[in-house]
Amino acid sequence: MATLLWYRKDLRLTDHPALHAAIDRGEPVIPVFLWTPDDEGEWAPGEAHQWYLHHSLDALGEQLDAVGSKLIIRQGSSALSVLRDLVEETGATAVYWSRHYTPPLSERDATLSDALIEDGIEVQAHKGQLLFEPGDILTGNGDIYKVYTPFWKKLKSRQDEIADPLPSPTSIPAPGTWPESAGLAGLDLLPTKDWAAQFTDYWIAGESDAQDRLDAFIRNGIEAYETDRDKPAIDGTSRLSPRFHLGELSPRYVWDQVRTYSGPGQRSKGVETFLKEIVWREFSYHLLYAHPETPLKPLKEKYEAFPWAEEYDAPLERWQRGETGYPIVDAGMRQLWAVGWMHNRVRMIVASFLIKDLLIPWQEGALWFWDCLVDADLASNTQGWQWTAGSGADASPFFRVFNPVSQGERYDPNGDYVREWVPELADLPKKLIHKPWEATDRQLADAGITLGDTYPEPMVNHAKARERALEALKQI
Repeated sequence: MATLLWYRKDLRLTDHPALHAAIDRGEPVIPVFLWTPDDEGEWAPGEAHQWYLHHSLDALGEQLDAVGSKLIIRQGSSALSVLRDLVEETGATAVYWSRHYTPPLSERDATLSDALIEDGIEVQAHKGQLLFEPGDILTGNGDIYKVYTPFWKKLKSRQDEIADPLPSPTSIPAPGTWPESAGLAGLDLLPTKDWAAQFTDYWIAGESDAQDRLDAFIRNGIEAYETDRDKPAIDGTSRLSPRFHLGELSPRYVWDQVRTYSGPGQRSKGVETFLKEIVWREFSYHLLYAHPETPLKPLKEKYEAFPWAEEYDAPLERWQRGETGYPIVDAGMRQLWAVGWMHNRVRMIVASFLIKDLLIPWQEGALWFWDCLVDADLASNTQGWQWTAGSGADASPFFRVFNPVSQGERYDPNGDYVREWVPELADLPKKLIHKPWEATDRQLADAGITLGDTYPEPMVNHAKARERALEALKQI
């Protein structure tokens, strides 16, 4: 007899309710990870996510070894068939896991649970990915919130209900005989082409490094977070998003660490702003759970009739490659490709440019991010793109069109971010770094730039593109 602990997006030992419940059951615990991307349909992990997943699983395996356990890895066409094989091989009488909230996995889990119960297997699904379950935070009328601020206020008023995180176990009871494991290398998660070479300069996957990163951010960055989070040239954000996405950190653990740091009483603006970002993630999950169609369909139905550009393959490719001719946009897209992540302020800028300057459907941007981000979280990605497109909950109005020049001048005033990711512009003075087309021939020559050759001309005139976007908006 044994309990299968099915690891998914909870790759940690600390604050893992399903793990603790499995240990408390009193039988040997067999941790398993199943690679069944067919179950996830069109939302199977993208290549950047797979790279991070590989290294996070490797780190989890080492953690489990340290407490006398192992991570068994299997792959197959469906999780149900693989779990049934493991049940038969191990004599397991129970399967425990942490809940999923994203389509199609939430539906898959319900079907899978029913099938295992019919097989006579005990099934338990535990929380661990969110502070509150979808449906726990509702309006006075019992509806899902579609505006963030009242959602934040309601959750904040109930923060005393957030339990303390569970400790990491010092040992996990092991079976007398372990089932065979396919091994991590057998999953082929690492890209065959070496495009992810720079990822290792930016990311160390695993719970231990995630906790270290959180601790360093709380000690050194959280007080200035309110202002520094908008400056892409500095390390002013937490960079915890991939750690949340794969569950190397639980939101309850992070909330507790911040609460311990800030103490009782009034929180600083930096602390409050950071906690609001955690709750924004929570808000996105509650919305996605209630509206599983939104990764590809606008929440506001009228936007289904938006008149997008009819032919956009070529401009889409220029945007993807960071060759738009707008330095802050190009810097963001090149950062995304190089390290699998993009600064959040710049995410809004590049999204606005794609949707409003180029009139390319936001779904194209969301799909590109899905494949390129190590933190490709379906709830956050969906909410972010629908926010910019004006079609989501509590969205930015569509008529709010970001000017890529003024955004660059405001948030990257010295051009340091652009110089890092668009090095061909590095020798331009800061007054021209965000608008090289205004430089004189002599200034361009001194900086070693030939517009249209070493760096592209702007692919659109922003002022005219803005007018075109607002005219398109009138049609719906």
